[in-house]
Parts: sequence; C-alpha cells; structure tokens
Amino acid sequence: MTVTAFAFYVFAISAIGAGILVVFSRNPVHSVLWLILAFISAAGLFVLMGAEFVAMLLLIVYIGAVAVLFLFVVMMLDVDFAELKASMAEYLPLGLLIGVVLLIELGLVFAHWNFAPEAAALRASPTPSPAEIANTQALGAVLYDQYVYLFEIAGLILLVAMVGAIVLTLRHRPDVKRQDVVAQMHRDPKAAVTLIDMKPGQEGRAHGFRGK
Repeated sequence: MTVTAFAFYVFAISAIGAGILVVFSRNPVHSVLWLILAFISAAGLFVLMGAEFVAMLLLIVYIGAVAVLFLFVVMMLDVDFAELKASMAEYLPLGLLIGVVLLIELGLVFAHWNFAPEAAALRASPTPSPAEIANTQALGAVLYDQYVYLFEIAGLILLVAMVGAIVLTLRHRPDVKRQDVVAQMHRDPKAAVTLIDMKPGQEGRAHGFRGK
C-alpha cells in the first residue's frame, strides 16, 4: 500500500466517523469539535485530489470562521438541553414521517436516474496540465468567467439570508442603554456644554465646565 492510499483511507475513515459522531454526540460542544475534525479530514482528501486551493478554503472559511462561530454560540448560549430533548420526543413522529417521505423521494429520483449522452465524452476530455495552468487560476477562470452571474446571484442570496437572520433575531431590550448615533451627530455643542466663570474660593467644579 502506497503512502497516498494509506492517507486516503485515514482521511476517509476519519471523515465518516466524525460525521457519525456529529449526529449522535449528546454534548453539542463535542458535536462541533467532531464537525471540525470532519472538515479537516475533507480538506486532506481535497489535497490528495490535487485541489489544494479548495482545501485551504475549507480550512480557513469553514474551520476558521463557521465552525468556530458555532462553537462560540453553543458555549455562550444558556440552552436547556433537557427541555430540548423533551420537545424533540414530542415531535419525533412528525420527524420520522418527514424522513420517510424524503427517503421515498430520493428512491424515486435514483430509480429514474439517466446519464446524459455527452457525460462519457466530458469525463474523457483531457484536463489542462498543472504546468500550463495553476489550480487556483483554473478555478478563478471558471467562477469569474464562465459562471460569474451565477456566482454573483449566490452571493446576493447569502447577503439576503444574512440580513433576514439579523432582522428576525433583533430584539430591542428597554433595560439596555444603546448608542444613538443620529442624536449625537445632531447635538448642539452650545446646549451640551456650559461654561462657568470660577471665582477664587467659589464652590463648583474645578474644570470650568459641566456637561448636560
């Protein structure tokens, strides 16, 4: 067995095992940690395939940002897991019904799966040599040349989803002091500051002004 084959089996088994533990782990913090391990294993598989740029994106974006954000949210939120488990048991029959429906739909899709006539020719078409064009350059040509409009639409959809999530989760608490930038910008300095002519021995503030 070569080193490449051994590394493939290690990363593949690690990714599958970590994915299973993400689902069946009782502690959500442990689930996020197993998810990070699954991302690292997937990045290793991408490196073995020669897609090192995608592997670096997986490490930087999904592990460095998304998974760490999940970990912070899980650790910072005061979640009552006993209540969540009770509600999960309440809706378990509905979830099983939805799962069965999805499995039936997937079975119908795979039963009527047809390959395109040009699929074999496309798979047999020669790929450019790494000496001619780099992996990152080829990926950039595909994203920003052939599919640039679809790429921009995907970015717009993600932006709308982010704004919608912020709007839905925004809650104004009356007991929290918030900064009013508009009121600060329109504040009149003459009305906000009062100058006092201090006399020797006069009681008052030694700085010569007080704010309202």
